[in-house]
Amino acid sequence: MSIRCFSARISLQILVALAVLAACLSAAGVQAGSTKTDKRPFTTSFRLADCTFQSASHANPYFILEPGHVLHMQGEEGKEAVDLTITVLNDIENITLPGIGSVATRVIEEREKHDGEIAEVSRNFYAVCQETSDVFYFGETTDIYEGGVVVSHEGAWRAGTNGAMPGIFMPGTFLLGSRYAQEVAPGVAMDRAENMAMGQTISVPAGTFEDSITILETSALERNSKETKSYAPGVGVIIDDTLKLVDWTPAP
Repeated sequence: MSIRCFSARISLQILVALAVLAACLSAAGVQAGSTKTDKRPFTTSFRLADCTFQSASHANPYFILEPGHVLHMQGEEGKEAVDLTITVLNDIENITLPGIGSVATRVIEEREKHDGEIAEVSRNFYAVCQETSDVFYFGETTDIYEGGVVVSHEGAWRAGTNGAMPGIFMPGTFLLGSRYAQEVAPGVAMDRAENMAMGQTISVPAGTFEDSITILETSALERNSKETKSYAPGVGVIIDDTLKLVDWTPAP
């Protein structure tokens, strides 16, 4: 569509031209000083009733649920040196979902230190859908430390409680651009993910890994929250924002 404005005076032409430009930008959904945002929705509802859940499986190569699998990551956050150990435990946590029943989830412990002092220990609950190889996240318990003492359990949630439901933590089929909820715990934890890259070769202190993928994580509860994570097949996470994998032990 073209818009033409006529006036006998140049000053009036300029004013009208500016008004027309503003109207066109407004019609296009653009405002002065704004930046383009991706408004595509995140999938938040999943066909859980169609899944046969397993607590240990090699079905998803990017997220290992075999007991004894250990990842060791290091990096910096601000001025603090961060050390993170991720261990797949033998432990099983049974979680009951409305309309579905009890699901036996695998427990993965994350133990995080800042400048050598324990900062957080969490127990995270996962299970893989046998039919799709999607790894679902069922919740976590958290212990937040200060000076060696637990001061908070912030961020803890459990699927089936207070309206919380599982989200997909790692899809079985990695489709570029896919957006999905990882945590569905209203008011507590609402992390989301978008598949950003695949087929990558990524080098970290632990080695060089081919066919890696990268995921962007954001939060519906924290507007400016943004983290990038990369995963390698047969290993799991090799980059977690500022942290990188320094060594790992595969499950026996």
